[in-house]
Amino acid sequence: MSILLIIVLAIAAVLGLGALWTRKLAIAAVKTVRQRGTILPVVGGDIHFVDKGQGSKGTLVLIHGIAGQLQHFTYAMVDLLKDDYRVIALDRPGCGYSTLTEGDGASLGDQARMIDELLDQLGVDQAVVVGHSLGGAVALRLALDCPGRVARLALLAPLTQVQSEANPVFKGLQITTSWLRHFLAETIAVPMARLSSDKVLAEVFRPDQSPPDFLDRAGAVLGLRPKAFVTSSADLAMVDLEMPAQVARYQNELTVPGAILYGADDALLSPDLHGKTMEPFGLALEILPGRGHMIPITAPQECADFVRRVAVSVA
Repeated sequence: MSILLIIVLAIAAVLGLGALWTRKLAIAAVKTVRQRGTILPVVGGDIHFVDKGQGSKGTLVLIHGIAGQLQHFTYAMVDLLKDDYRVIALDRPGCGYSTLTEGDGASLGDQARMIDELLDQLGVDQAVVVGHSLGGAVALRLALDCPGRVARLALLAPLTQVQSEANPVFKGLQITTSWLRHFLAETIAVPMARLSSDKVLAEVFRPDQSPPDFLDRAGAVLGLRPKAFVTSSADLAMVDLEMPAQVARYQNELTVPGAILYGADDALLSPDLHGKTMEPFGLALEILPGRGHMIPITAPQECADFVRRVAVSVA
């Protein structure tokens, strides 16, 4: 048997075993974190969301970041806010239990449009929109495209500017070809993500600690599915292409006021680049000393208090 044939057979075996492990991980993920909300169809896909509280002080809409799902907010923040607000936490298009009709991911504009359509179906005329990380960019796009829908912006460690270079933790997602995304998603990407999960979470949460129940209670295990890998990879490529045009619109089109909360020691996004630069557009920056990027999980009370401060003027 030639060396070349041995190599080919070895690669095939690795891919085959990876595909089997991927299927096992995906089945376990949906058994661990089941659909907990409602799904409504909108143009372009279906949106999965939870709707809690009576809304005596208004409505909050919570939008998670890359490779996340609504459980980043139901982990703690929703329970801290639902007694005073109607709180709608959603899975962004293609994430969690939300779906897309076509394509690997949705543009910032399409995500904003789909969320706007969902809110219209739910009878929400205006809301304080809370966006974390990439969800902050989506929240800003919603404010740009549908300013009448957004009463205030309460952004948590948001992506607001062009990011010249992604953190190395996202290197495995930097794939621009659709067929390769799907091939890797069905073979080795998910097992590799599982094997490296401890290291990745340590970097994402740094300097905070990832809680031991993050995979289940915060829904992170849903990221161990081919669909999640494809969407996250598409999201990363999408923001590289779309953020320059969005940033150019702030000067003349961003009229919705609000504020930004950042952990001082965020390892993924710079508070100066993505926070301080937004102050001229009416978004005051607040800093949490000693905190990292995942503040909805690690500092839920501080985040809830911040949201209340932003929302109080429209209560």
